[in-house]
Parts: sequence; C-alpha cells; structure tokens
Amino acid sequence: MGRYLAWRLVGAIPTLLGVTVLTFLFIRLIPGDAIAARLGTSTALSPEQLASLRAYFGLDQPLYQQYWTWLTSLLRGDFGYSIRTGRPVLVEITERLPATLELAAAATLIAVAIGLPLGLLSAMRPRSRADVVARIGGLIGLSLPSFWLGTLIIVFFSLYLRWLPNTGGYVDFVHDPLGNVALIVLPAVTLGVALAAATMRMTRSAMLDVLSADYVRTAWAKGLAGAVIVRRHVLKNGLIVVVTLLGIQVGQLLGGTVVVEEIFSIPGVGRMLLAAIVQRDYALVQGGVLVIAILFVLVNIVVDLLYGYLDPRIRLA
Repeated sequence: MGRYLAWRLVGAIPTLLGVTVLTFLFIRLIPGDAIAARLGTSTALSPEQLASLRAYFGLDQPLYQQYWTWLTSLLRGDFGYSIRTGRPVLVEITERLPATLELAAAATLIAVAIGLPLGLLSAMRPRSRADVVARIGGLIGLSLPSFWLGTLIIVFFSLYLRWLPNTGGYVDFVHDPLGNVALIVLPAVTLGVALAAATMRMTRSAMLDVLSADYVRTAWAKGLAGAVIVRRHVLKNGLIVVVTLLGIQVGQLLGGTVVVEEIFSIPGVGRMLLAAIVQRDYALVQGGVLVIAILFVLVNIVVDLLYGYLDPRIRLA
C-alpha cells in the first residue's frame, strides 16, 4: 500500500507540472493588461510609472522567465502575491478554500443520500413504477442547468416560503453551526441535484450488472435473505463504478462551483478565481487552479485506495 501510494504521488508530478504550464499560458492569452485591469480607467499613470509597476510584478520579463520564476518560487512554498490585493496568494486561497470544500462535501453527501438508495431500488425492481419514476427524475436532474435551478430555489424557498436565507455573510461551522447550515443548504442542493441524478443512474446500471452475475443467482438459489445478498454481494461489488463516478464528480465540484458561489454569494475559491480572471490577477489564478488540481489528484488517489477495500481482488502493488 505504501509503495503504491508513493508511486501515485510521484506519477502526479507530471500532471501538476502540465497544469502549471497550461494555466500560466491560458491566463496570458486573455486580452488586456494586468496592471491596467487593476488600476481601472479612473487612474492615469505616466508611462514611467506603468513600467515601474510592471517591473515590480515581473511582468516586463519574457514569458519563459516569468514561468521559471513562478515555478521555482512554488518549490519553496511561495505562491506569489495577488496583484489585486497585494496579499500572499496562499493566504487568499486558504481563507476561501473551506467554504468551497464544505459546499462540495455537502453536495456530495446529498447526492449519495438520494442517488444511491434510488439507484439500488430502481435496480432491484426493474421496469416497475418506482424504476420509471427514478429514471425520469434522474433525466430531469441531469437536464437542469445549475444557474436556473439555483435561481428557482432562491425564489421558492427564500423569497416565497422564507424558510432559508438566499445570501448573506458567510459564517463557518465552528463559530455558528446553525447559521452555516442555513446558508449552505440551498447551494448544496443546487449542486447536488445533478450529481444525485448521475449517481442514481450509475448505481442502477452497476447494480443490474451485479444482480445478473452467476454468484448472485447462486446466492438466491441457496435461499439467502434478500437483504443479506444485497449487503454482502451486490452493494459492495457494484459500488466500484459509483465510487469512480463520485471521485471524478467531486474533483469537478471543487473547480466547478463558480456559478453557484456567485449566485449565493459564497466566498469560495470559484468566486475568487472568477474575479481574479476578470482582473487579470495572474498569480491568484495560477495558484488557485494549482490547488484545485492538487485536490483533484488527492481525491482520485483516495478513490483508487477504496478500490482495494471494496474488491480484495484488486491488488495495489
């Protein structure tokens, strides 16, 4: 296990290196100048002052030299400084990361709590009324855009029923648990609906494959109780595909919360990256994307480790 984990961590280095290169180049393909975006149109500086600012932030150097300077600084744990705020990039990210992680975790919890039981029920009773309703519901859940669903949820639950706040000052769970849950429920549901639909459909497909296996039919022939067969033989073997889907989806949630965070005014990494891209804050965009990529890699390593638990036949050498 330790050897496998070490190899996976070493194998992630080229992936992360490629992420740094692509992020560094793509953010600089956006038209405009970082200094001009920071100052806006109301501030007039002389060419000498603009040149001095560009030199201060290292923007006067060739691209390859800028990249090498940033990469060597990363190896020392220095993510640079935000052009917009002047604060260290790592500080900006660590302040916003808990909100994004909590939102992604809550959405995943909702997806598993809804999608897994419905998928299992649908697979156990194929072509029944429950199966038809679950499949139609899954199709609808996958078809709803998050920005439209989030707006609809705000209108219904916040403005019409007045059950939960739609926006407001974000508070962490430690300082105000009830206030935190009240603010995170609606955006988590908005993100979790599509993930729950995908989980339900994948669970149904995986469970149907396992239910048709010879060892499951043998268990039924032996007279084992249905609950025992599902718990010992069906659920654990069918979860491998579901865990794979969740690992990919959780990684996407970490970087795909931009729309939901903007709608619900959650100060997360996605919202921070959106503002940083608009203002050409190179260091903040590069650091934020790199942190999300690292978390994505770690999530997929955890998924690979879960394979060995769910199926002992999978050897992690």
